[in-house]
Amino acid sequence: MAIELRRPVVSLRRSPFSEMEREMENMFGRFLTGWPLYRRDVETLGWSPAVDLLDRENELVLQADLPGLTEKDIEVSVQDGTLTLQGQRKEEKETKEGEEYYCSERWTGSFSRTLTLPPGINVDKIAASFKNGVLEVHLPKTKEAEGKKIEIKAA
Repeated sequence: MAIELRRPVVSLRRSPFSEMEREMENMFGRFLTGWPLYRRDVETLGWSPAVDLLDRENELVLQADLPGLTEKDIEVSVQDGTLTLQGQRKEEKETKEGEEYYCSERWTGSFSRTLTLPPGINVDKIAASFKNGVLEVHLPKTKEAEGKKIEIKAA
């Protein structure tokens, strides 16, 4: 004999207000979309660069995608065990086609990305380079952080 839990009949029926509740949520969602406090797009939340961290034998290498920037737009700093990347992105685009069409757009914004450094990083030897829109920060490991290979002996 199989035992089945009793399901209340009410849960099988739709609430007469469910359609109205859904419509009210949609209406308020559309109404509040233009308000800065309720917007959830890139313009209001800011821009943050994509970051990869590679663990190599003697160092960690952080790679950050920063298209359209130059090394003068970026600042890298280390303090109290944290690495901070920050900078400002400014871009202007102007299109003019004859006398009837003119378009000018500007994008500006600052970014900041803070990462906690793991123990065993030699802070005095950190180096950074920038090429083709990719920032590379080389974080050399100390001798203690590199670890030690332990030989296993047969008994």
